[in-house]
Amino acid sequence: MKRKLIHAAAILIVLSIAGCSDIGRTGPGSSDPTQPAPPSPLTAAQKAIVSADNSFGFKLFVSLNKKSTRQNLFICPLSVSMALGMTMNGANGSTRDAMQETLGFAGVTQEDINRSYAGLSALLTGLDPTVQMQIANSIWYRPTLIVEDAFKTVNMTYFNAEVNSIDFSNPSAPQTINGWVDKNTNGRITSVVPAPIPDGIVMYLINAVYFKGTWTYRYDPKETRDDYFASADGSENPCRMMAQTDTVPYFSENGVQGIDLPYGKAGFSMTVILPPAGVDIDNFVSGLTQEQWNRWMAKLVRKAVTINMPRFRINWRQSLTDVLSAMGMSVVFSDGADFTGIDRRGSLAVSDVLHVTFVQVDEEGTEAAGVTVIGMMATAVREDGPAFMRLNRPFIFALRENQTGTILFIGKVALPSW
Repeated sequence: MKRKLIHAAAILIVLSIAGCSDIGRTGPGSSDPTQPAPPSPLTAAQKAIVSADNSFGFKLFVSLNKKSTRQNLFICPLSVSMALGMTMNGANGSTRDAMQETLGFAGVTQEDINRSYAGLSALLTGLDPTVQMQIANSIWYRPTLIVEDAFKTVNMTYFNAEVNSIDFSNPSAPQTINGWVDKNTNGRITSVVPAPIPDGIVMYLINAVYFKGTWTYRYDPKETRDDYFASADGSENPCRMMAQTDTVPYFSENGVQGIDLPYGKAGFSMTVILPPAGVDIDNFVSGLTQEQWNRWMAKLVRKAVTINMPRFRINWRQSLTDVLSAMGMSVVFSDGADFTGIDRRGSLAVSDVLHVTFVQVDEEGTEAAGVTVIGMMATAVREDGPAFMRLNRPFIFALRENQTGTILFIGKVALPSW
């Protein structure tokens, strides 16, 4: 009875806001106010990198979800891939082969990989002036490590990486490195390096991605209401549900609904996929592939849609060592690792790959940050009216750039919290 009453109230709210005007919003049947920049042609290598990055991201997301059943999950595949891309410039032999295979770069030259990362970074950070998109890289190492000049140069050139020699034994070292992360995520991620830094760690390679976008069609805070969110175990949990009606890319197929919500001038968007009612979210995620994602994206067509979305915030932190090992990169964590491209004396291996993320979604838009730290150690819809999509059960979502299709972040909301 409780659910029916809330559902009826939600429908009344939707009907009331459908008839209201809102400056800056596109209503059903109106034209699209966004004017995205015309796409620049990508080289074959750049297309290969985008495809490989997205494929790697889905595989990583599916693998991590196996350890995060009925829990929120949020990752930044671009950050993980870029941090590993920097590290790969110091790998040789079977170590490099394993990294390239896992990342999906088999058959692509290291120079093409580096050039494509550089081009992708420039495109993402300069695409939409109304969206704040930042990518930063840094390398920190002990003075006792003899780092090859070629390794430093290639990462400074293609990844715009800051390279710093720093005494890890100094008590101020963790504060300095964490301060860099804090600055490059606008304070959303403040600590990734422990204090004190373990004696065996000789280098950190860090990537930071920060995104802040305002919805092209903002939600009216006055229309946000108390509602419920049905978690996978069937319990009903209170949430603050936002609501609006707009003309946006949308699809519905076999009970699966998808919607693409743009930011700024539509250079970036949040794509939300809602499984059919009664389908377990974790089982749904287990079948997620890049090919399936591409099929969904091809079905998106602009349509008037009434959307209910909960406000939510996720903080996520986890080591990726076990997952990356299982995906084919185990050699990089072993004594058999070959990183002589960093220090020709060898005896280096990856100690850990730490991934930390943050996302906040509200009426104004979305703020997200992702940091990857690699430590090196010595040794049912009506067609005759607006569609209706109510996110009151677990769903997945991705933040993506629309010119190349690059997926920046991907997540699962098992239970929204604030």
